[in-house]
Amino acid sequence: MNLPNQLTVSRFVLTALFLVAVFIRFPGCETVALLLFSVAGITDFLDGRIARQRKLITNFGILMDPLADKILTCSAFIAFVELQRIEAWMVVVVVARELAITGLRLLAASKNVVLAAERFGKHKTISQIVTIIVTLLALCRPEWGAFGDLVLGSRIGGRPWIDLAAEITQWAAVALTLYSGAAYLWRNRRLYLDEM
Repeated sequence: MNLPNQLTVSRFVLTALFLVAVFIRFPGCETVALLLFSVAGITDFLDGRIARQRKLITNFGILMDPLADKILTCSAFIAFVELQRIEAWMVVVVVARELAITGLRLLAASKNVVLAAERFGKHKTISQIVTIIVTLLALCRPEWGAFGDLVLGSRIGGRPWIDLAAEITQWAAVALTLYSGAAYLWRNRRLYLDEM
């Protein structure tokens, strides 16, 4: 297994550890979750870059890299619903888009066609990762005490700026998720229209 694929697989492990940090309460758990998610986000950037630079692109990487991204981001968004940090309907939109695209990729694979990630899909993933990191920072603010209040607690309209930033990035991520999903389904419509 080449290095990019190892990084992709590591994202599955980091996702599991991230969820442990989110749901098992211990001192510093929010900070640990933030660090684990950030490392997972870095692996997402590195695996594709290394694969392209070293010409190590494989069918495994083409299929598993987007799947690892989806599992990582969907896990975080679902966890935020449990923590009451995002509206459930927003997460339904994100998960539904990811399932639809995964279904389309499976349909393509059954026809021996490999659908790689596209530009808008990559922008969507970046927006989701930024949203999750900002939301995790909002979770970390109380844990960081006076430092958290100093750095993240300045108020805008009576709310800490980091909470407002989390809400804005969530809306932006949902909008980009909807757009990228619709565009991807439209561009590849021949795959599912032929089945109807």
